[in-house]
Amino acid sequence: MKIFKTFFLSCFILLAACKENKPAPLPTSLKQEVNTIPLTYAKGFNIEKQENGVTILKITSPWPKAESAFTYALVPKEKAASITLNKDDYDAIVSVPVERIVVTSTTHIPALESLGVLDKLVGFPNTDYISSPNARTLINKGKIEELGVNQSLNTEMVIALNPEVVVGFGIDNNNKTYSTLQRSNIPVVFNGDWTEETPLGKAEWIKFFAPFFNTEVKADSIFKTIETNYNQAKELAKKSSNRPSVLTGGLYKDLWHVAGGKSWMAQFLKDANSNYLWSDLEETGGIGLSVESVFDKAGKADFWISPSNNSSYKEVAASSEHYTQFNAYKNKKIYTITLSKGETGGVLFFELAPNRPDLVLKDLISIFHPDVLPDYKTTFFKPLQ
Repeated sequence: MKIFKTFFLSCFILLAACKENKPAPLPTSLKQEVNTIPLTYAKGFNIEKQENGVTILKITSPWPKAESAFTYALVPKEKAASITLNKDDYDAIVSVPVERIVVTSTTHIPALESLGVLDKLVGFPNTDYISSPNARTLINKGKIEELGVNQSLNTEMVIALNPEVVVGFGIDNNNKTYSTLQRSNIPVVFNGDWTEETPLGKAEWIKFFAPFFNTEVKADSIFKTIETNYNQAKELAKKSSNRPSVLTGGLYKDLWHVAGGKSWMAQFLKDANSNYLWSDLEETGGIGLSVESVFDKAGKADFWISPSNNSSYKEVAASSEHYTQFNAYKNKKIYTITLSKGETGGVLFFELAPNRPDLVLKDLISIFHPDVLPDYKTTFFKPLQ
């Protein structure tokens, strides 16, 4: 019994000593403060600023129905030596501001240009798709290298360019090219601007690029201007009592693909004070319908927007005799984006429209309500030739 009591007392003393020697929690004043950057419309990413200057960029929607998010740490170069991060907590760690960047979608170009950092772009896949005159000048001078195709980038060239970050996009997480770059210690950061379903949601992704160049204040100012312009145009459209009916899209493999009722384009048509004939449908993407069902609903539509890749009434008629039965064809009320191109054939709409929804909306308002915006010169939509 005495041995037992001695053993019990020794254990008690040992436990008490362990408890007393346990490090005390850090005072609240020493804990890392986090400031969340407000985003009003974008749903696919968020930004947090830590007290030590590190920016945490989280991409929650890199592609539709993504099952996991990607988290990136952006560390100020002047503080890199004094900040220690656990690499396992992040999908990539990038030192900022970035001096050499590769992007992979034309929608990324206007953001870089607006932020005044287009000169930091050193490579791009399929540069012929780029429409920006300033970017084309850099391409012609050899400042922006041609890198092949997005899904199969020339990895040797990318590695030779030694970019500090590659901004990629994809339909899933199975891009072997990106994996090769990551194994070569080149950070790859996914951009999901194309997954946003609202005009201002896409445009707000300019704030995604800002932390890479320490241009957050400028990005916020640019976006606020776009937002104000968009909302003012939206209110202007309401002054018209006329709500013309609108048809979108065209035939592809025997199905007529129209914009879904909850899609990006449907939102534009709604804000332009028009009657989009498929606005009641819940789809956020395109919808394939029979020619007969489209004609039944839209045969008498006042306007037809984006008739596939056709640029002239002759091409429309040659594509399908069904097209010629629509009132919009007969009344010459068809408008296309295919006539606004860069010098090497890139369609301007695909590059600039997601970044400048205010210009898209004004285009549509001027088409549907010319009395509201008289003498307005459209940027993207032109009457079919």
